[in-house]
Amino acid sequence: MPEMKIKEITGGVTAPRGFSAAGVSAGIKNDTKDVALVFTDREAAAVGVFTTNKVKAAPVHLTMENISDGKARAIVANSGNANACNGPQGLLDARAMADKVSALLQITAEQVLVGSTGVIGQLMPMDKVLAGIEAAVSELSRDGGPDAAEAIMTTDTFAKEIAVTVKLGDVDATIGGMAKGSGMIHPNMATMLSFITTDAAIDPRWLKKALAEIVDRTFNMITVDGDTSTNDMVLALANGAAGNPVICGEGPALTAFCAALEKVCRKLAIAIAGDGEGATKLLEVRVRGAHSAEDAKKVAKAVAGSSLVKSAVFGQDANWGRVICAAGYSGADFNQDNVDIFIGAVKVAENGAALPFDEEQAALVLAEKHVLFDIDLKSGNYSATAWGCDLTYEYVRINGSYRS
Repeated sequence: MPEMKIKEITGGVTAPRGFSAAGVSAGIKNDTKDVALVFTDREAAAVGVFTTNKVKAAPVHLTMENISDGKARAIVANSGNANACNGPQGLLDARAMADKVSALLQITAEQVLVGSTGVIGQLMPMDKVLAGIEAAVSELSRDGGPDAAEAIMTTDTFAKEIAVTVKLGDVDATIGGMAKGSGMIHPNMATMLSFITTDAAIDPRWLKKALAEIVDRTFNMITVDGDTSTNDMVLALANGAAGNPVICGEGPALTAFCAALEKVCRKLAIAIAGDGEGATKLLEVRVRGAHSAEDAKKVAKAVAGSSLVKSAVFGQDANWGRVICAAGYSGADFNQDNVDIFIGAVKVAENGAALPFDEEQAALVLAEKHVLFDIDLKSGNYSATAWGCDLTYEYVRINGSYRS
């Protein structure tokens, strides 16, 4: 589908018809917004993708349970406390959040999805959380998307949101999204919450298939620090308010919808990678010429996640040996004697060996806010892209005092 048919607009999660949102300060994080609520005025198809960490936070368990029927009406989320590793009390508190939304919005508790992010192993201050939910319900509005995006932030330096419109046949549909994530970010989800809304009508089975495949190419291809969180989730709600014929199979409508959904997920994922804790640069690793799609992904993830590569990017050191080293331990099948490596437009290695190159020019490329590594394995026709960031002194400072 031509890119020109997808138009970026403002509004975030409330840009699609039928959605409202709010973000309020409940005192979980002192004076900043920390409770978010997203609500659809009608039942929505609901699907999710969740952390692969064996240790899962209580909200993840509850949301996986509530979303199993493919339907939902609301998402409530808090920042400042992960509600993870809190034993039976954690699940009781997550259910209390759903119950509070249920009572105030007159929907069933099973129609409420719950997310939390923050410090692990501390009990939730439920008096504040429940009061925050009450305030959020009272402030629900079609203009509340930016406030909700702000309320799910932890160490993020900016709110992450996007909305696009797309033609589904003769119908204009909208997809909106917001996300948070800055640290504890690694492929196969991250310490991130991402909530996506759309007024498109799509069968939950096809929405789930689309979301899973697109998450694999976007959110699962970002890394900041190699740690996969206990709380990750990407949720999508589709309420059908656009009035298009329900998408329930392959065809132009599904193709168009998936292209727009991927644009939303990709932009949010890249924003997370670029906003890594302490980061000064966005790192993009493009791999081509791989023997298989999986090999391409393995190399891209390994290079983007290498602490040595990330440190070299921070120091503006064109140490391409770290790049090929990471490719080598990635588990991908390739011949080292075929590999070409570029830093931006500067070719620094050819056929697995050094090339004379202008160190000053390479350093200038590495000084940019967006640093590209282009790796040609020359072993096949598959490609993949991963995103990360540099590793800085500030990352250590932030995580050395995260609980204080």
